[in-house]
Amino acid sequence: MKKILIIEDENLVRLSLIDLLEAEGFEVSSAENGMIGIGLACKLLPDLIICDVMMPEIDGYGVLDFLQKEPNTAAIPFIFLTAKSGINDLRQGMELGADDYLTKPFTRATILKAIEARLARQVTAGEHSRQVIEGLRNNLARSLPHEFITPLSIIMMSSEILTGYSGEPGHEHTVMLGEKIRAAGVRLNTLIQKYLTYTEIELVATNPAKLEAWSNSRTDAPDKVIASLAMTKAEQVDRKADLLLELQEGSARIDATLLGKLVGELIDNALKYSKSGTTIRIINVPNPKLYILYVIDNGRGMSAQYIAQLGAYMQFERKRYEQQGLGLGLSIAKRLAELHGGQLSIESVPGQKTLVRVALPR
Repeated sequence: MKKILIIEDENLVRLSLIDLLEAEGFEVSSAENGMIGIGLACKLLPDLIICDVMMPEIDGYGVLDFLQKEPNTAAIPFIFLTAKSGINDLRQGMELGADDYLTKPFTRATILKAIEARLARQVTAGEHSRQVIEGLRNNLARSLPHEFITPLSIIMMSSEILTGYSGEPGHEHTVMLGEKIRAAGVRLNTLIQKYLTYTEIELVATNPAKLEAWSNSRTDAPDKVIASLAMTKAEQVDRKADLLLELQEGSARIDATLLGKLVGELIDNALKYSKSGTTIRIINVPNPKLYILYVIDNGRGMSAQYIAQLGAYMQFERKRYEQQGLGLGLSIAKRLAELHGGQLSIESVPGQKTLVRVALPR
C-alpha cells in the first residue's frame, strides 16, 4: 500500500480526503497543522504528501521548504491544495519544488489523477536512478580489477628479471627478493581472477537472457572434465598420490568451463586446507535426475557456525590460520550451483574432515 500524508487544517476537507484515499486502497496519515505534518513526514517517510497552503503556525510553503532541506524527505512528491489560484501563488509553490498545485474545490477524479501521475513519475525516477547506480556499480566491478592487472604484469616481469640472477655469485639477496615479489604477484593475480569470476556470476544473475543461456548448457562427460582438472591441480602441489577418484559417466546441465570453475574451487580448498599425505576423495553418485558430486578431504574442517555464514568476502578462521584471500572460492562454487538450479552443501567435523556435496540437474 502506498502511504500518503495529508496536512490540512480544515477538518471537513481533511476527513473527506482521508475517506476518499482509504477507499482507493491507500494507507493514509493526517495532520491538522504544518508543525505536526513536518514531524509525521520525517517519521513516516510517506510516498506522497498532500498539503494545504494556508495554515496556522507554519504554512504550506514553510512545510515544503523545511522538507526540501531534509535528505530523507526531499524527494517525496508534494501536492499543494489551496483556495488561491493566482499565477504568483502557483509560481511560488513550483519554485519551492512542489510537484503539483490543485485549487479548492477539487473533484475526486482531479485529486486521484494528480496522485497517480506523481506516484508514476516517482517510480520512473526511482527506476532511472537504480539503472544509473547499477550501471556505475557494474562498470566499477568490471573495470577496477583490470586496472590492477597492468601494473601487476610489470611486477611479475620484474620479479622474473630478478630471479634470473640465480646461480650468479653475489646475487643471492636479489634472487630472494625476486622470489618473494613473484609469490606475492601470483597470490594477487589469483585473488583478482577470483573476484572477476564472482563479479561476472553476479552480473549474469541479474540478466535473464544470459541466465537462460547458462541453464540450457550441458556437459555430457563431466567425469572426464573433473578427473583432468583434479589431476592437474594435485600435480601442481605434488599431491597426485593423495588423490582418489571414483567417477562414473553421466551428464550435467552446466557448461564445461563453468563446471571446471565450480569444481576447481572445491579442489583448491581441499588441497589448501588438508596436509600432504592425507586422502582427497572425489566421488560422483548415479542419480536419474541429478548429477551428484562429493569432494571429501581430511583437513582442518569447518564449524557449523562458519558453514551457516558461507558467503562472499568471508574466509574461515582467518585470524587463526592467516590464509591469504577473501574466501571467495566456496562462494563462487555455491552461486554457480544455485544459478544452474542446483545446490551446494557442506558437512564438516573440525580438525578431521570436510565433505562438500554438489547437486546439479542432469
